[in-house]
Parts: sequence; structure tokens; C-alpha cells
Amino acid sequence: MSAPIRRLCLAGLAALALTATAHAQGRGPVAESGIDGFGDDGQLYQDQNGALYVRRGGRYLPYTGRTDIVRPVPAAPAAPPPAADLEADPTQPARPGSAAGAPGLSPLEAAKAKAVLRAPDNEPIDYAKAYGPVTDDVFPIQAFNYKKMNPAFLRQEIAYNGPYEPGTIIVDPRAHQLTLVQENGRARRYGVGVGKQGFAWSGNAMVNSKQAWPDWYPPKEMIARSPKLASEVDKLQSGLGVAGGLRNPLGARAMYLWQGNKDTLFRIHGTLEPFSIGKSVSSGCIRMINQDAIDLFSRVTVGSKVVVLN
Repeated sequence: MSAPIRRLCLAGLAALALTATAHAQGRGPVAESGIDGFGDDGQLYQDQNGALYVRRGGRYLPYTGRTDIVRPVPAAPAAPPPAADLEADPTQPARPGSAAGAPGLSPLEAAKAKAVLRAPDNEPIDYAKAYGPVTDDVFPIQAFNYKKMNPAFLRQEIAYNGPYEPGTIIVDPRAHQLTLVQENGRARRYGVGVGKQGFAWSGNAMVNSKQAWPDWYPPKEMIARSPKLASEVDKLQSGLGVAGGLRNPLGARAMYLWQGNKDTLFRIHGTLEPFSIGKSVSSGCIRMINQDAIDLFSRVTVGSKVVVLN
């Protein structure tokens, strides 16, 4: 990316917005100090592709939280920071002001930023390709043996003439299916795993934030129900949890669901157990085959409406 990063200023509620995003990830308040809680200068930065970054400790980190309270301001006279080049090799160390992303961005952070911007595959659905190995993401994902899965729970493009507008996500827990409404009377349908009895929920929500390979911070109540989790968590930056990666229960992608200004604590996310799709086994979250979670993630924006049927 060669175009300069445009500076964006936050409205008065910026601190609350970032804190809310942190809680949507199961994290505590933002630790870095600075104006409006964003560290260094209280600014968000946006590149020519619309990707947002927040400056913390002199580094520019990917930001995928709520943006409805962001308003542009005139460009500052000072030279802006260099644009992020997300096509760089994420395995190589960052070079100051160059290819690894933004200044000081670690290889892992640069790879996650690139994953967040992954473009959707709009070619006709080919299961061998759709569920094949993913080797160009942050972590490699093994191929999924779709031939052993009930076809009702595999990715499909379908006709849609229902009441919901394009961009809406509809979850049918009984059918174990998630539908993303698209333009021109079409929709994408995916199989999902949903909450087992006692943890199911329904209602309307919105996608408050999106994360690629997110860290997972299980609530104390979950650890109380499953004490073995205590041996699986590590001390991370924001508390005890499991770092994003191949052993993380949230899988390759997560979309965090809020109702109004309240975190529902439910997520749409990938899974370590793809053959649990089509079953009611989770603690209330909506799980997907990792390849499907990546596909949905690439088509959904922050603020998208989510309808979980009763």
C-alpha cells in the first residue's frame, strides 16, 4: 500500500468504545495509557483499504472494534506514519516503516492484520477447494473431510425471499444452520454447532467486533464447570486465557455479539471439533468449521445484524 494513512479523530466516547471492544473479547480494560485510552495520541489511523489501526506504545496495531463513533478530521500538517504493507511475508521481522505492516508491528500482528482483510472467494462453491487446507493464513488449517459430513451442514448458496435485508445473519439453532442474507435474492448457508440444553439463547444482536485467531479468556463460571480448563490457560496480556492458535477453542475467526451496549458473551467462531457441527454441544456460542468461519468473516462487517431464532 503506497497511499498515506489518513488520520481519524474520535468523538467524546472513544474511551468507552475501545473498552467495550476489549470486553467483547473477554478482556479487561485497555492497559495502555494516553488520550482517550488509545495510548500515545488518542488517534485511529486508516489506510487506503479502510483498515483501522490504533497506536499503542509507539506501534500501530490492527483495530477491528466499533467505528460508528469515528469522524474524520482535516489532515495534520505533520508527515503521517507510513502505510501498512499487508502483502509482506509475515514470517519476517518488521523493518522500520516498511513491509511488515506498520512501524513496530510484530510478524504475528501483521499476519493477523492481513487475515482480517482477507477477501471473500466469490467463485462457485467447490467443496474440494472450500474445505481444502488453508496454508496462507496466520496458522495452517488442515483440510476438512467434507465427505463424512451431512450435506445439510456444508456451505451452500441458496435462494432467499425472506424478510431480512442483505447483510443479516440468521441462526436457526434447531436446524443447526446459519444463513447470511445477500443481494439479489441470494444467501449463503452454513452448518453450525449451537448451545446444548441449558445454554441455548435467542434474540437479536449485532456484530460488535471481529478478530482473526483471537485469544480466548474463559469466564470464571466456565472454569468452575470444567476445572480441567485451569490447566489449559496461560497468563496472557489481559489475564488467564488461551492464546490464539491451533489449540484455541475459538478457532481461526471470531465475531463478537452484543445486544445494545451489552456483551452477550456469545460468539460466532471457528472450532477445534469440526464434526460437532450439526449438534448442540457448545456452551451457547455458535461454532463453525474453520473454513466456513473464515468465509463468513470475510463477508460480514462490524455492525451486522444477527437474528437467533427461537
